[in-house]
This record gives sequence, C-alpha cells and structure tokens, in this order.
Amino acid sequence: MKLVNKISVKNPLGLHTRPATVIFKILQNCKSEVLFTHKKETVNAKSIISILMLAATKNAKITITVNGEDAEETMHQLMSAFENRFGE
Repeated sequence: MKLVNKISVKNPLGLHTRPATVIFKILQNCKSEVLFTHKKETVNAKSIISILMLAATKNAKITITVNGEDAEETMHQLMSAFENRFGE
C-alpha cells in the first residue's frame, strides 16, 4: 500500500536533530519505505542525516510517502509526531 500526505513543520527551529531523532525512532522497526520530499529534494526518512540535509524550516511543506505493508500505521505515527511538534 502506498500513502502520500503533505504536512507543515510546526517546530520553531524546523526539522533539527531532536525531531529527526524522533522520526528515526518511529521508523526503526518500520517495514515500509518512507520518503520525505521538500523543495524537489527527496530523501530516505529512515536516515537522520538525510532528514537534516532537507534543511526544512518552520512552516516548510513536507510530502511524506510511505510504501509498504505497514504504511497506514507508519503514516499515522508520523502525522501525529508532526502535529505534536515531536514533543517539543
């Protein structure tokens, strides 16, 4: 199953190390392929370095693509994390 969603970064400092670590922890047991796209650049969301390389600031629009058997649960967890500002 393939799911695609767009979301805005709500954190004042954007997708910095702390949010990238939260994303990494969510995805470490995920079986699906997860990609983030920002400004025509697409990266593997399971890589903290790749997430940081997006340089997504506050209010940046991120397209999340999840493709695989646990896509629904993975997308739900990611959307919740973005909405809750990664606990910050």
